[in-house]
Amino acid sequence: MTYAAYADTQLAESVVQSVDWLAVAPPTVVAVAAVALLVADLFVPERAKHLLGWGAIAALAVALLALLPLLDGDRATFCLTADADVCSYTADRFALVVQFLVLAGALLAALLSVHDVRATRLPAGEFWFLLLASAAGAALLPAARDLATLVIALEVASLPAFALVGLRRGDRLSAEAALKFFLSSVTATAVMLLGVSFVYAAGGSLHLVRLADGLAAAPERLETLAAAGVVLTLVGFAFKTAAAPFHFWVPDTYVGAPLPVAAYLSVVGKAVGFSGLILVTVVAFPAYDDVWGPAVAVLAALTMTAGNVAALRQRLDAPHSAVRLLAWSSVAQAGYLLVPIAAAGYADEPGRAVGATLSYALMYGVVNLGAFAVVAAVAAKKGGDGGSGGRGGRVTDHRGLAATRLPLALALAFFLINLAGLPPGIIGLFAKVAVLGSAVDAGLGWLAVVTAANVVMGLYYYLRWTALLFRPAAPSAAPAPVRTALAAPLRGAVGLTAALGLALSGAPQLVLRFAGDALL
Repeated sequence: MTYAAYADTQLAESVVQSVDWLAVAPPTVVAVAAVALLVADLFVPERAKHLLGWGAIAALAVALLALLPLLDGDRATFCLTADADVCSYTADRFALVVQFLVLAGALLAALLSVHDVRATRLPAGEFWFLLLASAAGAALLPAARDLATLVIALEVASLPAFALVGLRRGDRLSAEAALKFFLSSVTATAVMLLGVSFVYAAGGSLHLVRLADGLAAAPERLETLAAAGVVLTLVGFAFKTAAAPFHFWVPDTYVGAPLPVAAYLSVVGKAVGFSGLILVTVVAFPAYDDVWGPAVAVLAALTMTAGNVAALRQRLDAPHSAVRLLAWSSVAQAGYLLVPIAAAGYADEPGRAVGATLSYALMYGVVNLGAFAVVAAVAAKKGGDGGSGGRGGRVTDHRGLAATRLPLALALAFFLINLAGLPPGIIGLFAKVAVLGSAVDAGLGWLAVVTAANVVMGLYYYLRWTALLFRPAAPSAAPAPVRTALAAPLRGAVGLTAALGLALSGAPQLVLRFAGDALL
């Protein structure tokens, strides 16, 4: 071999990145399964299409198991050959916690979907492909450590969600919801990309850790450009998290979407937005915490107030009021989730402050999916899809549920009490205390007061719904026809979320420990 050939070989070896396939296994398993199910749909006969749903559930379960070898949280891949500490994908503790939330949430949404896909005759192959594709992007995002991977993961999670919302062909509400969701999201993404380009120009790197150093050392003439980029990037993620005033798409989108898709967006969609927001603020923009800290604090106060006020005004007998109330509730909950992120802008250890957001998100994910599961079960018991296009019925449809379906009534009451933050929903109470504590520790007394006032405000509509479950049915109300036994996947989703909620209330330290750990 000539010297020139040897030199070329050495250069090629020096620029080739090695891939840690174990580190990237969770999102990879889901992505491969998505493509496999789409291809399998071409060959599976119509009578066996329901097996595709169980294949999706199995794939998500395997992806969850793939997290086990990564629990030490010290794996990274796609690293720079010149600096092995700068990587594009990191399976640290923060990434693993969010990936667990995303994959478990997608698994529960898939359990809800098995019945809904058959009952409402959705195209099975397309539905399961889109759900898994979105889940793969959502699982990739918390491990992303450069802006390019972050934006790509965000769009991979979002684009299939638009199609899922509008998958009911010929349905006006579904089409309108998908269009509103799409246009709002595209606008927010465009604004975010403009912000990303500004911070890249000022910081000189796409990798988050290098970008943080670059922004801290940026020339004075670029400070305005960098600050504008930080604000514009926050706007993009504010939409993804349904933060006010970028939240108006939420109720119409949830009502127009199939009920399991609304449940998926309420938990997994939020996890995507919050994990991305945490990464760009705490990891990439610490030099501008005086910009994003106050901005996120104001967003948190506006979001929880807007969500609670709208929920208070919701008529219980309005069409689709059960899902619409859960939609406004999810906006209010997004405000609580923003509080620790705002506190991170004022804290000496921002990586520790955001742990309260993850603890709260884990609690919220379990009980909110459980509430959607019960709403879906009640709608199914009222005849196929509840006469509401698979979107859930009215809140008043749950009146007297304890007399006819006591387990469902007790489960929904438990979920609503946790969302309200009252005992015996211990995990809901402790999670709210952790959020309030993060604001107090950061010196944000005014935000803690606003949060406490909103928690009290939220008690009214959560307890009103809970009380309705145990009130006698109206004398004039005709009993709901019971056509079939509750589908096994629906029973499984309700039972699993109730068991998880009880386990977390019995041992709240399972998730609250993250509130005291430095995850980043």
